[in-house]
Amino acid sequence: MSGAASTSLSMKIAIDAMGGDFGPAPNVEGALQAAEELALDVVLVGDEPQIRDQLRRLGASDNRRVTVAHAPQIVGMHESPALVARKKRDSSIWVATELVKAGEASAVVSAGNTGASMVAAFFILGVIKGVERPAIAVSLPTLDGSAIMLDVGANVDCNAQHLHQFGLMGNEYGKSVFGTPNPRIGLLSIGEEDSKGNEVTKEAFKLLKASPINFVGNVEGRDVYSGGADVIVCDGFIGNVALKISEGLADTIKKLLLKEIAGSFLGRLSYPFIAAPLLRLRRRMDYAEFGGAPLLGVNGITIICHGRSSSKAIKNAVRRAKGLVDSSVNQLIQRDIEESLAQHERTTNPGAPA
Repeated sequence: MSGAASTSLSMKIAIDAMGGDFGPAPNVEGALQAAEELALDVVLVGDEPQIRDQLRRLGASDNRRVTVAHAPQIVGMHESPALVARKKRDSSIWVATELVKAGEASAVVSAGNTGASMVAAFFILGVIKGVERPAIAVSLPTLDGSAIMLDVGANVDCNAQHLHQFGLMGNEYGKSVFGTPNPRIGLLSIGEEDSKGNEVTKEAFKLLKASPINFVGNVEGRDVYSGGADVIVCDGFIGNVALKISEGLADTIKKLLLKEIAGSFLGRLSYPFIAAPLLRLRRRMDYAEFGGAPLLGVNGITIICHGRSSSKAIKNAVRRAKGLVDSSVNQLIQRDIEESLAQHERTTNPGAPA
């Protein structure tokens, strides 16, 4: 049985234990938390002595839900992703992804080098039939819940067909994992009018509008967090810039707010009364609550986490991976892509068989 077809009763998630800025400690701890809370198995992939040391530190050396797969090489956060395929096939991310390919794990979770995760997924798992480009789909907080933005870094340059497919993939992701019955799909552009944008977004607008999805038109940058769209489509360059600006802004607002509170007597006096709402706000904006972002469009489940992921973030990334496996989202994406291609063929070639 392939990893993507596994059920939660036999599910095993591979964790790149060496990925991230903080080494194996948060990866191992988060994996243990996920195994306990979600009742699934995990395989920790990486330098076995270091992983065993962490398991002993956490008193989990004999945990039956945890196994270790040795991988002697580590891909550094600033190493070239292409190096993985050429010289680091014994690295933790490569070996973890191979476990998914072999059906020995249902998904892989990594807080390591994002490019290395994508290269491993592309070369080992391949893309879903009909998908031209995979896309990283991140969750963002909005005024009334959350939204999905894709792509946020897998593709620097995209054409209109790529953006159209991102919309189809985001639609299924929103329905299957977030439980949104009819997700509102928006296209990130410089204005709400149909005529706004560059040639790629204008053509993508036409393709999305003609698709059997709930396309609500263009979305401006200022409206990303308003909740007007459940899925926001953009190319990876724009998406990554928007994501990094958002992370920086959120961190700056938090620091400025704390500075203002600490800088006055009334601020310090009122803090006990506003602490709870501030804590809830912080949780809603904390990437650890979302865990990680799936690489949609590859023939398997790959979850890419922030390099600074805590154990909580890793645990929630495993939760996200489990949701993707349980929902069979890859099969649904392939169905939608095939139907879209068939519709395009009928439109451009009316004599083609239905």
